[in-house]
Amino acid sequence: MSQNPKRYTITAALPYTNGPVHIGHLAGVYIPADIYARFQRMQGRDVAFVCGSDEHGVPITLKAKKEGITPQQVVDKYHAIIKKSFEDFGITFDNYSRTSAKIHHDTASDFFKKLHADGKFIEEVTEQLYDVEANQFLADRFVVGTCPKCGNEESYGDQCENCGTSHNATDLINPKSAISGAVPSLKETKHWFLPLDQYEPWLKEWIVDGHKKDWKTNVYGQCKSWIDDGLRPRAVTRDLDWGIPVPVEGAEGKVLYVWFDAPIGYISATKEWAAREGKDWEPYWKDSESKLLHFIGKDNIVFHCIIFPSMLKAEGSYILPNNVPANEFLNLEGSKISTSKNWAVWLHEYLEEFPNQQDVLRYTLTANAPETKDNDFTWSDFQARNNNELVAVFGNFINRVVVLTHKYYGGEVPEASEYLEIDQTILKELKTYPAVIESSIERYRFREAQMELMNVARLGNKYLADEEPWKTIKTDEARTKTVMYVALQIATALAVLSEPFLPFTSEKLKKMLNLSSSDATKEYDIENTWKDVETKANLIPSGHTIGKGELLFSKIEDEQIHAQLDKLEASKKRNDSMNSVQDITPQKDTIQFDDFTKLDLRVGTIIEAEKMAKTKKLLVLKVDTGIDIRTIVSGIAESFTPEEIIGKKVTVLVNLAPRALRGVDSEGMILMTEDTSGKLVFVNPDTDGVSNGGGIN
Repeated sequence: MSQNPKRYTITAALPYTNGPVHIGHLAGVYIPADIYARFQRMQGRDVAFVCGSDEHGVPITLKAKKEGITPQQVVDKYHAIIKKSFEDFGITFDNYSRTSAKIHHDTASDFFKKLHADGKFIEEVTEQLYDVEANQFLADRFVVGTCPKCGNEESYGDQCENCGTSHNATDLINPKSAISGAVPSLKETKHWFLPLDQYEPWLKEWIVDGHKKDWKTNVYGQCKSWIDDGLRPRAVTRDLDWGIPVPVEGAEGKVLYVWFDAPIGYISATKEWAAREGKDWEPYWKDSESKLLHFIGKDNIVFHCIIFPSMLKAEGSYILPNNVPANEFLNLEGSKISTSKNWAVWLHEYLEEFPNQQDVLRYTLTANAPETKDNDFTWSDFQARNNNELVAVFGNFINRVVVLTHKYYGGEVPEASEYLEIDQTILKELKTYPAVIESSIERYRFREAQMELMNVARLGNKYLADEEPWKTIKTDEARTKTVMYVALQIATALAVLSEPFLPFTSEKLKKMLNLSSSDATKEYDIENTWKDVETKANLIPSGHTIGKGELLFSKIEDEQIHAQLDKLEASKKRNDSMNSVQDITPQKDTIQFDDFTKLDLRVGTIIEAEKMAKTKKLLVLKVDTGIDIRTIVSGIAESFTPEEIIGKKVTVLVNLAPRALRGVDSEGMILMTEDTSGKLVFVNPDTDGVSNGGGIN
C-alpha cells in the first residue's frame, strides 16, 4: 500500500450485546478509534468508520436464560442501549450495524460458501463435550473448567480470562457444564475447520517479518507467541440454535462460530453504509490503496491478527489490515472491571449523571489510555483532570481571552501593531503543533497527542500571564491590542486542534468565537482546517466579532465524586454478600428416604430457659412438645438470652435418644441453622393454626 492511501477503512471491535458499554471499552477501543477517524476526516480523507453489535454467541444465550427472555430480546435491548450511548457520547461511526441484520447473515453465509466451495475448510467428525442432562453440546461458555495453561479454575471453554489464552473446550481440565453443573461426556459431532496450520508460513512472513517495526509491541509479541507455539485447525461451526445457520447440506442444528461470523460484520456494516450513501463498498475492502485498521482490545488480538487475516487470505480478494493498534485493559479503582460484579462505570449511566460532560470522560480516559500496559481509572483522578487541567488550564485561558476581548473591544478582534520577539516566538511555536499532534496520532499515541493539545492551552496561559494585558491596557493600548490578537489566534487554533479529542468543547468554542455559522446574514463565516493552523497567517482576522463567553468546563465537586464511590461500594457489598451466600457448608452424605421418615419433628414452645452454670454456650430449656414437657440442652447461649426466647415456637426433634450434658439429660434437639452472615437462627415452623405437638411433614 502507498504512503498516501486513497481511503481509510477503520473498524472498532463489535461490542457484545449481553450488556452495556463501560469505560474499559471506551478507553481501549472506541475513543482512540474516534480520535483517529475524526482526525483523518479533518485532513479531507475518505473514511469509512464502521462498527456494530455482536449479537451471536453463547454469552447471549446464557444472558437470555438468566433473564428468562429470548436471545433476540436480549440483543434488541442492549443494541438500543449501546447505539444510543455511542451517539450521545459523540462516537462518529459512519455506520453502526448489527450482526442479526439480514445483510450480515447474507454476507457471512456467502463468505462461508465461497471458502467451502474453494475447498478451504477441513470437514471432521470429532468428540465434543456434551451435557446429557441439558441434552446439548457445550460450546465455548457453556462449559467452565481449569485452564490448561495457567491453572485458573474458572476458565471458559473458548478462552481463559485470567491469562488470555484461547483454547478448545476439550482442552479444559475438570470441565463442568455451565448449564446444569454436570460433568460432561464426549460425543461425536461433525464440524468444519479452518486449517490455520496451513497459513503458518504465510503468517510468519506477513507478521513476524513484515510488521515487527510498525505494530505495537503487545500486538506483535502476542502474535509471534501464537505462531511460535504452532497453529492448529480451528472450528468455524458450532452446535447451537442461536446464530447464522451453516449454509451447506448436512449442517442442520449448526451455526457459524461467532469468531468467524463477527469480524465479517465489519464488511457487512460497510456494505450497509455504502448502499445507504450510494457508494461502492468494494474499494474499502478490496483496493490495495485503501488502508484497513482494526481498533481492538488485547483480548481480540489473535482473532484480528491471525484468524481473520487467514479468512481474508483464504477468500482471496480482500486487503489485509495495515495495523491493529490494540490497547491493554483499563482497571477501575485498582480492581479489574467486571460486568458480572457490576464493578464498572457504564457509559449510559455516566451520560445521565454527568450531563453535557462527555469531553471530561473522553479527556480522562485518553490521558489514562492503556496503550502499552494496563492502566487504572479512579474518580479522584477524573476530578483532578477536570478541575486542574480542563478548567484551570484550557477553560481558564479561553475565559480570559473572551472576557477581555469583550471588556476592551466590545467583542471585536483588535488589530495587531508592532510584534515583539515574544509575539513572533509564540506565533511560530503555535504553527508547530499541528505536525507534532499529527505525528503522535499517526503512530497511535493518543495520550501523547492530547498532551500536546493541552500544551497549546498552556502556551496561551503563560503568554497572557507574562504579558499581562490587564495591566498594559492602562499604559500601552497598542501593546494590549497585539497581545489580545495573538491570544485570539491561539484560542482559534485550540478550537480546531481540539476537535478529534474534545469534539463537544471544540464545537462550543467555535460558536463562541463565531468561527462558523449557518446565519447567512453574518459578515464572517470562518472555516479553518488543520493545515491552516500550520500555514495561515490570520486564523481569526481583525475586525471579526466574537460571541459572548460561557464556561467551557465546570468544576466537579467532591459530592459528585463521593456519590460515584458510594455507588461502587454498594456494588462491592452486594457482591460480598452474594459470595458469602455461595460460601456454604458442603452437602453431607446422601441419606435414603427411609432414614428421613424416622425423624419425628414437632412444634413446641419454650416455656422456661436458663443458662447452665459454668458454661458459655449452653442453655437449659423446658419445652412443651404437646406430648410432654421435656428438658432440652441447647448450645445457643452466645446468640440468645434466656429472656428473649421464652414463649418462642420452635421445631423440635423429639425422638432423638437422650444425651447427658454436664449432668443434665437432654431429651431432644431444637432445630437451628445459620443465615448467610453466619448468625444463628431458629428453623421456624409455620405455626398458623398449629398447636404444640403438631407434626411437621
